[in-house]
Amino acid sequence: MAKPVNTLFNNYFKDFKNYDEVLKSNMTTNSNWDKLLSNVTEVGEDTLVEKQKDIDWLLAENGVTYNVYNDPIGLNRPWNLNIIPFVINQEEWHTLEEGLKQRAELLNLVLKDIYGKRELIKNGIVPPEIIYAHRGFLRNCDQIKYKTAKQLLIHSADLARGPDGRMWVVNDRAEAPSGMGYTLENRFSTSRVLPELFKGINVKQPFNFFKDFNRLLINSDPNKKENPNIVILTPGPHNETYFEHAYLSSFLGYPLVKGNDLVVRDDKVWIKTLKSLIQVDVIYRRVDDAFVDPLELRGDSYLGVAGLLDVVRQQNVSIINPVGSGVLENPGLIPFMNSISKYFLNEDLKLPQIASWWCGQKKELDFVLGNLKRFVVKPIDRTNRQSIYFCEFLSDEELEELKKRILAKPYRFVAQEKIYFSTAPNFSKGRLEPRKVMCRTFSVAKDEGYSVMPGGLVRVAPEGENSRVSYQRGGTSKDFWVTDDNAIEKNNTQRYNWSHSTTSLRTSIDNLPSNTAENLFWSGRYLSRTLVTARYIRMVLNQMANSEFSKRDSDSETLCILFQSVTHLTSIFPGFTGKNKEKALENPMKELTTVLFDENSVGSLAHSISAFNNSYYTLRNLWSKDIWVVFDAMQKSWNKFDEKHKNNIHKITKLLDNIITKLIAFMGLIEESILVEQGLLLYFIGLQIEQATLTIEKSRALLVINQEENVEYDILESLLNSHESLNIYRYSFKSYLNIENVINLVLLDKSYARSLKYQLFRMKKDIFRLPTKNNDTEYTKSQQAILDACNLIETVNAKTLSQLNSDHISRTNLDDFLASISDLLHKTFMVITDTYFNHSDQQKQLVKQNYLS
Repeated sequence: MAKPVNTLFNNYFKDFKNYDEVLKSNMTTNSNWDKLLSNVTEVGEDTLVEKQKDIDWLLAENGVTYNVYNDPIGLNRPWNLNIIPFVINQEEWHTLEEGLKQRAELLNLVLKDIYGKRELIKNGIVPPEIIYAHRGFLRNCDQIKYKTAKQLLIHSADLARGPDGRMWVVNDRAEAPSGMGYTLENRFSTSRVLPELFKGINVKQPFNFFKDFNRLLINSDPNKKENPNIVILTPGPHNETYFEHAYLSSFLGYPLVKGNDLVVRDDKVWIKTLKSLIQVDVIYRRVDDAFVDPLELRGDSYLGVAGLLDVVRQQNVSIINPVGSGVLENPGLIPFMNSISKYFLNEDLKLPQIASWWCGQKKELDFVLGNLKRFVVKPIDRTNRQSIYFCEFLSDEELEELKKRILAKPYRFVAQEKIYFSTAPNFSKGRLEPRKVMCRTFSVAKDEGYSVMPGGLVRVAPEGENSRVSYQRGGTSKDFWVTDDNAIEKNNTQRYNWSHSTTSLRTSIDNLPSNTAENLFWSGRYLSRTLVTARYIRMVLNQMANSEFSKRDSDSETLCILFQSVTHLTSIFPGFTGKNKEKALENPMKELTTVLFDENSVGSLAHSISAFNNSYYTLRNLWSKDIWVVFDAMQKSWNKFDEKHKNNIHKITKLLDNIITKLIAFMGLIEESILVEQGLLLYFIGLQIEQATLTIEKSRALLVINQEENVEYDILESLLNSHESLNIYRYSFKSYLNIENVINLVLLDKSYARSLKYQLFRMKKDIFRLPTKNNDTEYTKSQQAILDACNLIETVNAKTLSQLNSDHISRTNLDDFLASISDLLHKTFMVITDTYFNHSDQQKQLVKQNYLS
């Protein structure tokens, strides 16, 4: 039976220092929350606990992450969403919406003025130091003209409710605002896991906002094409909000690209595809201002496109938001915003702001220094991640040091009142607790005004008394509800569809971005390497376990050969070879542990898994949810393996069984997730090249040297086991194991999918489907290399390859053949890389600029 809601509020408050969104000091509730609290009561505490677990599971299954640099949890920290939403009613929201539209329009005029006439400075409205000392001011953007109706196309504002019950503007975000994707995921997750919370409540949906956003991208094309080519520019998978970049790419249907996917030619920006260059019309960027053009801005940037800014000047591409927008993320502007509003709009600000004092003025400086303990002190920009000083927590020595910094460059600092954020209920440990919250809102340019998302992203402090509301510091999030009591929307799940958007970049393999193609190619290689290595080491471990049981004389020699083959397969030398051989054989598990778990050893299983993970995250916008489920399960299995079991053959074998099963499932799902025209072809080529290469390495290590009969039998059986071919061999040959038949099956059987011959001919088929740069009838270099390999394998037979030399020690025919195929495979790989993955050379600045001081 559901517990009444008041039991969930037991011991909710220790005191009433802050404004609470739900409970008043007399323990009555805010009427805006009544329907939600009624639904929460009906659901009950026990169900809420289970549903919170379901949300956590769903976000993990969907791969929703927020990367935190140097996070001990790891690179891909799971996104946290609390099950209790944040609620604002329509009446209050209307006031906020009007204020946000005004603020976006005002900042749009400020941005145009800063890089245009600079009337604010000339007329003494804003001191010049606030603009020119801000690292977000980029002189390179001066006087650039735009064809868009507005210059500020996306605006984000951080709001917090003060102790007076009003929402105040705390920060403006304009450079590359984040959060829209997370907001959408929060809504999808909440409505899927606990639709009961929505019963009888009209929650405004953001579909019209995203339609306006999509329309903004299309209308921003400077050439006004019917279907412009639009891309989303990301810094890459290590960026803190990379999940959102990939999420929006999938949601909106626009390619996700990195800087080296794009190139400037003839005053235009082009995306490098497998076949040719295709002009890009609009770039929705998630790369910070200073990094977008290494030719004119930061010369050490690998995230941007050399020459991009000049293409903007030529009005041949639109960037959203324009480069240089970061100057608006400036708390130094806040004390002057009302004066700016009166100057441009002839009206006062509609939304209150956090009280701020710019230290570049003597009166304000003296006031700040005389009352420093009560303020929060910030630099006017955050581009070098300088500290924010909560002065009430500083010691006397630290306060003196801060005073010296302020006095040295007073124009660089702003003092602000400490905000006593309002609190809202967070469901934790089976009860509701008050947590401080901050709301991030989003506005996009639309016709003559701005469209504001109903709701936004709510960030929650990690602990009840924590004054820092930041996801970087371990906070969580909430679904943001704007409710309207007037009527229930008939369709709360309207479809997100775009009546007008670009599709030209994804219509064929020819137009696949080269960087995406390269990552798909390497995903195939890393996946194959991981699977083959895991299977091979599992086979060796099983052989070790069997030898301990059987105690046959031949086991020791067999194991010695297998150990050496592990070194050759992984290329982790010296390993079980050379002068290190005897020492390694004294304790083989020590060396095998390195091969398995040392991520710093290139060729180890751990290194292969890590490399596969990196390529996987780079392409996350392509993967289906089922793939995410399998990938997440594999990650958990690998990461949770207990260190103390690293010498336990049985435990390691069980781990490898689990990993191998997940990898095979992953391989099957990839073919369902991506079309050949979307790049599956490149994945297959990478997969086959790696499989063929490792088949050659195993065969050279185990088949070239002649062994005594019992040992040879064990070696052949081990090879077939590692190749998952033993049962097929028995069914096909129904004979005692012999090397000629094994060579026939593993190397020369064109109908067997694991054989070298099959792999080569499959590669040939796929490589011949790759786009060519011209219409010549001659073979391309990659086609010729794989053709030569296929022709060579057609000319040999198992009998010749299995023949021993006159000394009866080795099989030179086999070794020479495998070496030749290996060389041709390497040539094929190199030609494919040079032809399709060769990104533009690094360009250097003519004049060095410093963005660090």
